[in-house]
Amino acid sequence: MTTATATPPTPAMPATPLSPTSFSNLWWLVSDTITLTRRNLLAVARIPEALFFSTIQPIMFVLLFRYVFGGAIQTDASSYVNYLMPGIFVQTVAFGAVSTSIGLAEDLQKGIIERFRALPMSRGAVLLGRTTADLIRNMFVVIIMTAVGLLVGFRPSTGVALYLAGTSLILLFAYALSWGFAIVGLTAPNSETAQVMSFPLIFPLTFVSAAFVPLASMPSWLQGFATYQPFSVTVSAARSLMVGAASTGTGRSTMYWVVQSLAWILGFLIVFIPLAIRKYRTRT
Repeated sequence: MTTATATPPTPAMPATPLSPTSFSNLWWLVSDTITLTRRNLLAVARIPEALFFSTIQPIMFVLLFRYVFGGAIQTDASSYVNYLMPGIFVQTVAFGAVSTSIGLAEDLQKGIIERFRALPMSRGAVLLGRTTADLIRNMFVVIIMTAVGLLVGFRPSTGVALYLAGTSLILLFAYALSWGFAIVGLTAPNSETAQVMSFPLIFPLTFVSAAFVPLASMPSWLQGFATYQPFSVTVSAARSLMVGAASTGTGRSTMYWVVQSLAWILGFLIVFIPLAIRKYRTRT
């Protein structure tokens, strides 16, 4: 009588990055992200007053600096409005990125994200859908601000391709900021607190920058910070792309500012995305 020996089962190979399971999970993530992006955009469309007033604010800044302060500010650009508009673009999308924190805090407050957790959907789609929707909304606002700038005398002089490169850089910067404000929204107990927490973070960086006045006009002890902080770097990069490197008054090339801005954007994404995902998991 022979004793049969059981052959140990062959261990299953882990799924590789190119396995069908991985493709299925990726498609699941993309599909859910598209669905939630559309949901967030529809929420904005159903409250047109919010989009209207978020657009009126930058228009008021354009008119204020163009016709009230513009005559007293000397720049190296061909006109002050050419110097001003890239800064207004960055300020506008940065303020628009704050809506990420407000939207996430509001969804948490209403229990909507808890309902998402009960559905068979990708967890990462909640954050991706929110940040993508805010990016699309910022694209719409930039188009409006471009039209307003042209009406008040803004004349980009570097060509359509470089102008589009400048706006793309600005929108990419806004997308990176949205992930930072996602952390704020997941930390705040409600949407009102999220708004109160967000604006003190963004106001100093916006106004202590090259957005509205030349850096040379600032006190010497402030110029170092104002020159190399992320808002100033992105404004200088966008201004160089849209109007020309000479308009920045820094003596640096367009490539220099673009590389600096991309470095800030990449750094923000590397730091903010994992922190936002971790905060989302612990909060929910």
